[in-house]
Amino acid sequence: MKLLTPSAQRAAASDAAIASLPGFANHEPRAHEFAVLDPSTEQRIATLPSYSTEYAVEQVAIADEAGRAWAATTPRHRSDVLHDVYAHLIANRGRLAYVISREMGKTLAEAEGEVQYASDYVRWYADELLRPAGGYRENPAGGSTILTKRAPVGLALLIAPWNFPMAMITRKIAPALAAGCGSIIKPAGLTPLTTLLVVELMAEAGIPRELMRVVTTTASGAFSEAVLGDPRVRKISFTGSTEVGSTLMELAAKNIVKSSMELGGNAPVLVFDDADLERAVEGVFLAKMRNGGQSCVAANRIFVQDGIADAFVEAFSEKMANVRLGAAIAEGADLGPVIDGRAVTRLTSLVENAVDLGAELRAGGSAPEVPGYFFEATVLDRVPAEAEIASTEIFGPVAAISRFSTQAEALELANATPFGLSGYVFTENLDRALNVADQLETGLVGVNNGVPSNVAAPFGGMKQSGLGREGSHEGLEEYQEIRFYNIARRDTV
Repeated sequence: MKLLTPSAQRAAASDAAIASLPGFANHEPRAHEFAVLDPSTEQRIATLPSYSTEYAVEQVAIADEAGRAWAATTPRHRSDVLHDVYAHLIANRGRLAYVISREMGKTLAEAEGEVQYASDYVRWYADELLRPAGGYRENPAGGSTILTKRAPVGLALLIAPWNFPMAMITRKIAPALAAGCGSIIKPAGLTPLTTLLVVELMAEAGIPRELMRVVTTTASGAFSEAVLGDPRVRKISFTGSTEVGSTLMELAAKNIVKSSMELGGNAPVLVFDDADLERAVEGVFLAKMRNGGQSCVAANRIFVQDGIADAFVEAFSEKMANVRLGAAIAEGADLGPVIDGRAVTRLTSLVENAVDLGAELRAGGSAPEVPGYFFEATVLDRVPAEAEIASTEIFGPVAAISRFSTQAEALELANATPFGLSGYVFTENLDRALNVADQLETGLVGVNNGVPSNVAAPFGGMKQSGLGREGSHEGLEEYQEIRFYNIARRDTV
């Protein structure tokens, strides 16, 4: 299979963006260092330090002191600086997009979209912090007045995943800064370069460097234990697997650290007979293929009602078969590589298992024998319930389709999972859309919408998909404590 490759101009621009990173190095990793690879080529693009736990605790002290000073600044000052940060990030859109594409593997067009989405969190919280929550109420028994206000929670530990290396950082650090908190930031080892660039650009725009201390390390467990064991850390925000999130919650419990956890997903998609076929195909395609399927809200279990199923599968398979596979920065590429070789092996195993159990392969299905971690856009129809892919988070460009007969059956299938992050409903019947959305056990639902995430909406899950919310005003509250003052009053003459 022939893959699309980048032009010399794009390759040169990409190399320049990587080489301009703060502290850039590209030598063979030595002790206490690790390599960052380009998943399109499997080649090393940078070498970074793997810091010790002692270094991490030193950064805790720096960020905690800076956070106390930052908390004393006025909301207007913080808002103005964050607006400056937004403008500076957008001014560096191209540079950021190249770095995202090179280290994560998403196409340049998607990377540019992520830069805007990620920057929008900064702009949102620059405005939201000027609308602080608070209240005034009378003591029902009389004799006093109660005032409530919000205060910064304190030093925050921010742990980000690799799949959206810019957006997952800004939607954590922006509300932390808006609330008046310093932070320790641990990027994913697979995609740390974007975080380093984002923090550098934020510092250039006026955020004190001491407020944002980035720690790159391959010793994730030791790092988390050391930092969460420090009593100065008062907040953790983590995006990643449910297994790791559970471990972090145990560590956080020792010091009663306020926690936000955005964990695993297993998103159901329900396509009803009365759905608009073209709209449903496009919506499910976006829900499945955004970020190459490597998204916690990606369409994972696609359930299509019998009456529309054949037409849907035919149109959807044709669309997937026309997806152009290529290097992340190649012109015209619709789909870049998955993140690493383990992902390729896992996707291959899931597809083979499903086909062995009777699923019909309608498009794709394999990894081309070329350098890079590529996997074709794949469609499996009539996936049996016992197939592994029917109950696991796919995290790749493989669509697993099953059929259903009734609304009740669809809801039973959709909710038969310990996860509850996102779900999707495609129907032209408003009553059905709302009734089904109400019964889905998920934190967010896309109704005829394959990309429901929005900075103005509270993103988060139910059940084992996590707790807490990111985005909207709820995301700011995750970095705040509620305080109240009870002010005694007496009658005056």
